Amino acid sequence: MSKLIKKPIILPANTKIEIKGEEITVIGPKGSVTKKFLTEFVDINTNENKIFVVPKFEKHSKRTGRFIKKLAGTYWSILNSMVLGVNQGYTKTLQIVGLGWKANQKGESVELSVGYSHPVVFTPPKGVSVKVEDPQRITVSGVDKELVGQVAANIRKIRKPDSYKGKGIRYADENLVLKESKKGAKGR
Repeated sequence: MSKLIKKPIILPANTKIEIKGEEITVIGPKGSVTKKFLTEFVDINTNENKIFVVPKFEKHSKRTGRFIKKLAGTYWSILNSMVLGVNQGYTKTLQIVGLGWKANQKGESVELSVGYSHPVVFTPPKGVSVKVEDPQRITVSGVDKELVGQVAANIRKIRKPDSYKGKGIRYADENLVLKESKKGAKGR
């Protein structure tokens, strides 16, 4: 069984949790996050300022027992991310690499000039903010870890890094391995 689910998730003083059937909402100082969980296989209980994730084994056979253990560990991790998100928030930083390539802030949207014949406008979904720190750097932030990661991936997908020169939109901490150019073309 996952070692994590043996530990309770401790709620900070300014954080609340609401459980309504399969829907769980965590409310904190930075906002709130709501997710759905299957309660058929896992019980999620609260006691004072602690959240407990307990797998249900009575109804199911041995074959699904491994699935239930994995599901309980996954739910624990998601709930922990929700608690951290509403208290600290999550951020991802993207970097634009390329001569003359840049980003401009247009209200809540971002306008990207990344080598296409026209600028690309990206509007983030509700709950996520996208800020242009300088023309080569974009910061994506929000309280939902999954949504912040997906928005950052969608922005990166607009112009993925080239494998030869490294031009494109990449994560700030991403380490690219560049390919060597074709050797036969250099000598001719």
